[in-house]
Amino acid sequence: MKFIMALMLLALSFSPALAVEPSEMLDDPVLEQRARDISQELRCVVCQNQSIDSSNADLARDMRVLVRDRLLEGDSNQQVLDYMVSRYGDFVLLNPPFKVATYALWIGPLLIIGCGLFIVVVFYRRRSSIVGADTPVALSDEESRRLETLMKDEN
Repeated sequence: MKFIMALMLLALSFSPALAVEPSEMLDDPVLEQRARDISQELRCVVCQNQSIDSSNADLARDMRVLVRDRLLEGDSNQQVLDYMVSRYGDFVLLNPPFKVATYALWIGPLLIIGCGLFIVVVFYRRRSSIVGADTPVALSDEESRRLETLMKDEN
């Protein structure tokens, strides 16, 4: 029973609905929905693989509050995103733009995968050439005669 309760609590802790606290929510449902939409596009710089909308980190909470403050000041969705990028850089976007500053974000994983495949191919090619060297070679006539002589002497 305790195990089931622990699993339920664990499942609830990963729920994105718990990340946004009631004290953060705006009274206007339209503005709140805009804030949630923007928050889902922004990366939590602490968690890095979660949006600020689903992160429980303190910094994510501060970022959610900042998004709501900017909306209350009358900023458009794009203005809020631009403001967050000016403060935190392109990395704060879950879908960063493809430009010189973000090449590493876009091309880095492909380079890592490519290097890994290259290493695997080189490893197996070298391994097959080494395995090929271990195959027995037929004895020459002289070697065969010498082997027969040694075997006769042993008996």
